[in-house]
Amino acid sequence: MKAVIQRVSQASVTIDGNKVSEIAKGLLVLVGIEDEDTQEDIAWLSGKIANLRIFGDENDVMNLSVKDIDGDIIVVSQFTLQASTKKGNRPSYIKASKPDVAVPLYEKFVGQMEIDLGKKIQTGKFGADMKVSLLNDGPVTIIIDTKNKE
Repeated sequence: MKAVIQRVSQASVTIDGNKVSEIAKGLLVLVGIEDEDTQEDIAWLSGKIANLRIFGDENDVMNLSVKDIDGDIIVVSQFTLQASTKKGNRPSYIKASKPDVAVPLYEKFVGQMEIDLGKKIQTGKFGADMKVSLLNDGPVTIIIDTKNKE
């Protein structure tokens, strides 16, 4: 799994002109799934995101997690995170899981995030043409790949 985590002051997802998700302070998480992803990847990534200390404390030092600030999270599926640009100029998405594999993994990831955060996680809609709006706070953007834990 690959994730792009953005600390936001606000974020929303709109589908067909209807706002389906909206948060104030928290995280916007874009997640790309591949066939080799497992429950272990889901648990590790969810725990990492819920506990990332990227929010300012009373001294404006990044010491607090989204849990610590009682922030919210929007998770959006984004198969393009699995793009390969090795050959040519047209990205290949061969590593991105097809919906029959990706949807159950995505749903398990959202469920695990709800457990780890202790509250409802907002989402987009898998496979939909989504308009994602965000006000990146900082900006703070973190990229995590469960196959390359650094």
